[in-house]
Amino acid sequence: MTDSRRYREIGVTPLSKALGAQIDGVDLTQPLSDSVMQELKDAFATYSVIFFRDQSLSPQQHIDLAEQWGEININRFFKPLDGYPQIAEVIKAPDQKENIGGTWHTDHSYDQIPAMGSMLYARQVPPAGGDTLFASMTLAFEALSDGMKKTLLGLNAWHSSRHAFGYSVSDSEHYEDGRLANPELAVQDALHPVIITHPLSGKKALYVNADFTVRFDGWTTEESQPLLDFLYAHGAREEFTCRFEWQEGSIALWDNRATWHNAMNDYHGHRRVMHRITLEGVALQ
Repeated sequence: MTDSRRYREIGVTPLSKALGAQIDGVDLTQPLSDSVMQELKDAFATYSVIFFRDQSLSPQQHIDLAEQWGEININRFFKPLDGYPQIAEVIKAPDQKENIGGTWHTDHSYDQIPAMGSMLYARQVPPAGGDTLFASMTLAFEALSDGMKKTLLGLNAWHSSRHAFGYSVSDSEHYEDGRLANPELAVQDALHPVIITHPLSGKKALYVNADFTVRFDGWTTEESQPLLDFLYAHGAREEFTCRFEWQEGSIALWDNRATWHNAMNDYHGHRRVMHRITLEGVALQ
C-alpha cells in the first residue's frame, strides 16, 4: 500500500513491516527540488532504506545525485570506476566464486566517523538471484530484553578494517582478481557505542556487525565473542528484514547507522556489476 498521507510529490510504497520502501515518480537524472529532497529525506529517515526503479544514470549523474545527499567518501579498498574515483565498482564475474558483501554487515563502521549511507546502482544483474537483504537495527534493539538493553547501553565496541581488508586477507580471491586493492591502507580502528541514538530519527539502534566489530571495550576477544554471536543471530531475524530484487537501473540508498545488509551469492556463472557511492556521516552517540 502506498504511503500517501505524508508525501505529496513522491510515491512511497513500503516493502515490509520492518523497513524499506520503493520510491516512485522521481527522475534521478535531474536535479531534485528542495521539496522533493525533503520528502526523500523523510522517507529515508522513516524506512532506513529506499529503492528506485528504472533509472538511467551516467556516472557523473550518479555522482551529482549523491552530492545532493552529502559529501562523498572515497573508498580506500574497492576498485574505482575508471575516471570516477568517487564510484566503487562491486563486481562478480561468471567464474568468480566469492561475492563482495555476502555476510550481514554495515559499511565503514571501522571509521572514526562512519558513513551515513551507501548508494548502490545496478548496472548489470543476473537473470535470477543476487538479491540484497536488509535488516533494521532499530527493531533489533527494541526486541531485546530490558536486561540486555541495560547491559548494552553501557558498552562500547571496537571496529577494525585490518582483518577484513588488510594483509591477512591480501591473498584472497578479491585481491587476486583486482576487485580489492591497497591492503596497506587497512589500519583503521574505531570505538563506537554498541547502542547509538540515530541522528535523524532519535531512536536507539544496535551498532555492531560481524564484518568489522572485533570486541567490546574493556573485554577480551574471547569474552566478547559469545555475546557478539548472539547479537549477530538476533539482528538477522526474519521479522527485522526486507529483501530487494535488483533490476538493471535500480538504486538502493541505505542508512548505515540503522541497517545491516547482506548480498546474496546465488548466481554463479553470471555477471553482476554494481556502482556504489558512499556518503560521509557524523560522529555517533
